[in-house]
Amino acid sequence: MNSYLIVSTYPPRKCGIANFSKDLRDSLLSYRPRVLLAALDDLFQNYDYPPEVVWRIKQENKADYKACAHWANQEAGVDMIIIQHEYGIFGGPDGEYIMELARSLNKPFLLVTHTVLPRPSVRQHEILSHLAGLAAGVLCMTQRSARLLSQIYQVRAERIYVVPHGVPDLSRKNRELLKKQHSWEKRKIITTFGLIGPGKGLEIGLKALAGLVEKYPQLLYLIVGATHPVLLRNEGERYRESIMQLVRDLKLEEHVVFDNRYLGDEELADYLYLSDIYLSPYPNLDQAVSGTLAFAAGTGRAIISTPYEYARELLEGGRGLLAEKPTAEALSVLLDCLLGNPSLQEELERKTAEISASLSWSSVAGLYHKISMEILETLKTGELIFIKEP
Repeated sequence: MNSYLIVSTYPPRKCGIANFSKDLRDSLLSYRPRVLLAALDDLFQNYDYPPEVVWRIKQENKADYKACAHWANQEAGVDMIIIQHEYGIFGGPDGEYIMELARSLNKPFLLVTHTVLPRPSVRQHEILSHLAGLAAGVLCMTQRSARLLSQIYQVRAERIYVVPHGVPDLSRKNRELLKKQHSWEKRKIITTFGLIGPGKGLEIGLKALAGLVEKYPQLLYLIVGATHPVLLRNEGERYRESIMQLVRDLKLEEHVVFDNRYLGDEELADYLYLSDIYLSPYPNLDQAVSGTLAFAAGTGRAIISTPYEYARELLEGGRGLLAEKPTAEALSVLLDCLLGNPSLQEELERKTAEISASLSWSSVAGLYHKISMEILETLKTGELIFIKEP
């Protein structure tokens, strides 16, 4: 095997899947000297990509998808293609243009499913089922997603691989020293991070905090991350301003700090390592993946979360506290429980630390490579058969 080609968004585009692909690419370099990118450009910006981006696909230009496939077919060094699938990053209704690329490939590809909807529209079902039918392997990040792929999208069980969301390989840092650098030595710190938007559940987190600050006056809630670029383009900072107004309405000015920047892994890790609790207040209970929650678990944090699907699976076995409902009241009960019980915090940190090695990008990339090599070997023996539609 010579090299991989990853089809995805890619930095400097600000996007969770772009970061995912960058981390995967960097980690796969341990196994192959060349890992190339075909990057998705959006309608509004031309990105200054690094040299590993060898092909650009204009999101809404249908012909670009087929052209990329033809290039990959002719590129002797590319043996395996990895398509990162999320409906919103590809052109056409529900991102249907990616099917042009998949249909035109005559080399095997892995389909990485970042969203597996339990109740898809007819078109969403058609797109994912079609892509999965063409793929040599379909990767998902939870057992629940694997069941949905099998039961709803009719993906053959032998084509499904459960591979966890990776987290950066970082050295653990001392919490108290990090707090001291920010003059937060006496604070009990709760953190939520990621691109900011209505789906983040910040309103729930803030209202949960409001009921506790009188009992725990040392509480400090860090909200870390830039506004999602699509939201920023469409309506500016209106959403963030509404969250800041809620802070004022709840009289939490002394208990909430915003860092409005889009941060790299090292700075995000510093925020996590100085945190006592990571709070994941997502309101959408069907959310199948959360890179931010995986990152928090990878740094060994005590986690409190609403009971969305990814959290339920990642935190099973007592690795975190799950609220009964995605409400401020339910989160407040758990925060109170954890803040009043330091030994429970230590136990949760120990349990998340136990899984951190299996979530590291070096470990996850090893699984990608192992799956790819097995598929390529099977293709040599003629045991893996593709059904290519005209």
